[in-house]
This record gives sequence, structure tokens and C-alpha cells, in this order.
Amino acid sequence: MDPATLANAFATSRCFVTSNIIGATTMEQLKVDIAAADVAITPEIEARIDAVHQWRGNPCP
Repeated sequence: MDPATLANAFATSRCFVTSNIIGATTMEQLKVDIAAADVAITPEIEARIDAVHQWRGNPCP
């Protein structure tokens, strides 16, 4: 999965997000961003995302 697709799907899956703003400047970027609408963040995917977050931590301390 493209990292941008995953990021957009994750952001959209948060209950507090009311709008996911994308900044596509090419048709290819737009296709990648729109593909996020078809991605469901399953508990398994969320667990893998959380594992990466635990490994890397907050990049903006």
C-alpha cells in the first residue's frame, strides 16, 4: 500500500477528523489519495501502525 494512501485512510478513520484535506498536485497523487477511500483500517493494521509509533515515538517532542 502506498504510504500516502495509508496515511489518508488512517487520518480519515479517526473519530475526531471531520475533513481530510489532501494536497495533490498531479493526477497520480490524486489517484493515490482517492484510493484511501477504499481502505479500511482493521485492528491488525492499527496494531502495526501502533507498533511503528512505539518504535519511533513522537517525532515532535
